[in-house]
Amino acid sequence: MTIKDKKENEKLTVYIDGKIDTTTSPDLMEYLQEAMKGVKELEFDFENVDYISSAGLRVLLFAQKTMNAQGTMVISHVNEDIMETFELTCFTDILTII
Repeated sequence: MTIKDKKENEKLTVYIDGKIDTTTSPDLMEYLQEAMKGVKELEFDFENVDYISSAGLRVLLFAQKTMNAQGTMVISHVNEDIMETFELTCFTDILTII
């Protein structure tokens, strides 16, 4: 997994490439804990994400809870497989997917 970002004022867009699983989710969590400071709008671009495990879902839940307190969060460019995971876990009720 690789993480790239683009920050404009109080908006952060996070581009993830690869799998978000037990091996990579700690890196994403560590990155987010610093990167989300002072952010009012957070967008995850999932165009190049091909798999997310329960560990990855926990990281998204952490990010959503954090952003509920300080702004908004959306996830964009979600493929069918990831969307199915979100639907099966009822994360579609928690996350804003555009």
